[in-house]
Amino acid sequence: MPESLGYFLMSWLDPSLFGLVLVGTWAGVYVGAIPGISVTMAASVLISFTFSWDVNAALAMMVGVYCGGVYGGSRTAILLNIPGTPAAVATAFDGYPLAKLGEAGKVIGISTVVSVIGGYFGIAILAIAAPSVSSLALQFAPRDFLLLALIGLLLVGGLSGGSLAKGIFAAALGVLIGLVGLDNLTAQPRLTFGNVSMLGGISYIAAMIGFFGLSEALFQLRSLDIEPVKQHLSKIIPAWKEVRKYLPLALRSSAIGVTIGALPGAGGDIASLIAYDQAKRTVKNPSRPFGEGAYEGVVAPESANNAVIGGAFVPMLTLGIPGDAVTALFIGALYIHGLRPGPLLMVETPHLFWFIVGALVLANSLLLVIGLTGIRVFTKIMMMPRGVLIPLIVLLSVVGTYTIQNSMTDVYWMLAFGIFGYFLKVYGFQPGPIILGVILGPLMDVSFRRAMLSSRSDPLDFATSFFLNPISLALTMGFLLLILNQTPLWGKIFRRRQKSA
Repeated sequence: MPESLGYFLMSWLDPSLFGLVLVGTWAGVYVGAIPGISVTMAASVLISFTFSWDVNAALAMMVGVYCGGVYGGSRTAILLNIPGTPAAVATAFDGYPLAKLGEAGKVIGISTVVSVIGGYFGIAILAIAAPSVSSLALQFAPRDFLLLALIGLLLVGGLSGGSLAKGIFAAALGVLIGLVGLDNLTAQPRLTFGNVSMLGGISYIAAMIGFFGLSEALFQLRSLDIEPVKQHLSKIIPAWKEVRKYLPLALRSSAIGVTIGALPGAGGDIASLIAYDQAKRTVKNPSRPFGEGAYEGVVAPESANNAVIGGAFVPMLTLGIPGDAVTALFIGALYIHGLRPGPLLMVETPHLFWFIVGALVLANSLLLVIGLTGIRVFTKIMMMPRGVLIPLIVLLSVVGTYTIQNSMTDVYWMLAFGIFGYFLKVYGFQPGPIILGVILGPLMDVSFRRAMLSSRSDPLDFATSFFLNPISLALTMGFLLLILNQTPLWGKIFRRRQKSA
């Protein structure tokens, strides 16, 4: 135990390691705030600089970039309605309306605190229950991932601005966009119309920036004469009373984030959307209606996507299976330094496990300090005249999209999605369900076909398999309850019961 504690505190007590975690966290926050430059991209670039480093130094820097980058995407999501990372898509739903009400400083402060709470929650689960959580995640079959994707698509009722029909149309459009390119199982071209440039598919980051960022800039061109919103910056650090008020929701959302993060292939984008939906369904008296500036609509996704970090490390460290794209890069970094991730890693090198846990705790602690500084500078963006702000949004959208793959094709797609998204906004369609469909469409497609293959393409065997496994049965019941909740008749009955209660 004393030896494990020593490795846990190594990054705290060694000045060089402390400095690397600090620099990594700071860089992650500001890199994550740049649309298009994802945490995965930053970590992949960082690996090329750490070949000759000591393994502890390399991991310290990468842990800092990971923690800072996941949080950083919320900054532009709140201030410009451009999520810096896919995990911050749900944050924009209520974060941007709050910024337009002049409360950007307060909402960024609250989002920072709940992000740190979510991060600590995920790290605690990683340190205490890593083996048991990883074994549970391994029991998820393709049919379970299919159910998760379908449950995610049912969130359109909560993201569509009140019109379920418009939400379903937007989600279906997103699924269609997500399926363009080479088939994941057969490598056959799909929906490419013979165009070679479409074989790689359409980048969901280009779609996200177009539908959220550029369409918002075009929409604001209709009201250039409106004065910039003055932000109230007197209360940036939230009072303990406010933190305590949102703590139960943050903990529930963190539990969702850890669970989703431990599932191989899932990530913060799915976790934050599911957490947002559960908040919308369970919070009885939100500060404002969801979608119009509810603080609960920021607390839930921000605590969930930071809790994903601890969850994603669970299968990576215990089984050698990455929880998301960034932990896949961590596996590559460990191989580069002569280590073999998997069940033997914690047996042969337990000190490495506790070093990573200690570095995560340090990065999360530094995130609280870094996240609460610079808010005044960031919020100045919302006070810019629209004649300056809108060209800035367009410039960030173009540069962020181009940096994904250094491809002008992605820029053209982003421009097309931005113009299309503008007309959708004019007619009352929301971009949230579209991005949800783009993200979940490929997962739903692959999971369905793998589940059918495992059932030998027998429809009866496929249908009964959903009721034979406890995990599948629980997810199936949740899926059916959500369907009932979306139907008008059930909704009327449910509302009557609420009123009578």
